[in-house]
Amino acid sequence: MRSKDICEAFLWYTFDMDERVVIFIDGSNFYFKLKELNLGRLLDLDLGKFAKFIARKRKIVKKCYFIGKVRQDGTPKSEKLFDGQQKLLGRLKNAGFVYKLGYLLKTGDIYHEKGVDVQIAVDMMEAAYEDLCDRIILISSDTDLAPAIAKARSKGKVVEYVGFSHKPSVAMVSFCSESTLLKKEDLEEMFVVKE
Repeated sequence: MRSKDICEAFLWYTFDMDERVVIFIDGSNFYFKLKELNLGRLLDLDLGKFAKFIARKRKIVKKCYFIGKVRQDGTPKSEKLFDGQQKLLGRLKNAGFVYKLGYLLKTGDIYHEKGVDVQIAVDMMEAAYEDLCDRIILISSDTDLAPAIAKARSKGKVVEYVGFSHKPSVAMVSFCSESTLLKKEDLEEMFVVKE
């Protein structure tokens, strides 16, 4: 075993298993990062397994997924997006996630997510001020969350940025207490192969 592997194994098992963790996932950011890795559809990801992996045996007290709500406007594209989102929301619920909906603003053929970063920031403040957790695991590269991260840290919470090694946010690494960068091989086994 290489010394790097021994070090990673040591870090994996040297934490407080009673540490209370909340997991906040910025759905749009997460979707596009996974898409860049070409691993498969988000609907094929075992979300429960993923949450356990990033929590590293700590006690998960809340898992929350934030996403813009698709509105049906009668077009085939919006119907397809709506159908896919309903399937995702069902999978999230089955995996024990709470989901919170922002909205999608359509400009031409392009959809922009709105209101999600504010919801994440509010939930971070609730977790910190109501002492719901010891650690906030944040999967988002949205630097607008910097003030909420700073405030949660000032309340004694560890804010861990979980990003992707192929495109990490240097700013989020600097804002957060700790960082974990996922590699493609970390995620491959979490995708369920559909026959």
